[in-house]
Amino acid sequence: MPCRIVVCRDCCCGSPKVTGVDHTAQTDRLREAAPVRVSDCLDVCEQANVVVVQPSTEGRAAGGRPVWLGLVNDPDATEDIAAWVRAGGPGIAPLPDILDLYTLSPAQRRTPGRPLP
Repeated sequence: MPCRIVVCRDCCCGSPKVTGVDHTAQTDRLREAAPVRVSDCLDVCEQANVVVVQPSTEGRAAGGRPVWLGLVNDPDATEDIAAWVRAGGPGIAPLPDILDLYTLSPAQRRTPGRPLP
């Protein structure tokens, strides 16, 4: 199974709250690189738009884990994600330095209004 991409498209991500982004074009572009699943809220609204790259079967066998990316709000970031996924994604291709700027830890996820631990 190839890499898969999850895009958050709920209350904040994929909505007019994140201005200046063609959300449909972003999702379509990512679909050219890998299968995309559109998700309800991933609970990191302050990081909208959120994209999660899941490793391929081969990548997972090599130790790859899902990579969470936040604030993916420009076409260049979308292109960088698509290129990384085409190169193999998590576990196969190293994360490009530029995408390191977008990574977030699922441990940073929280419900809006709930204090951080």
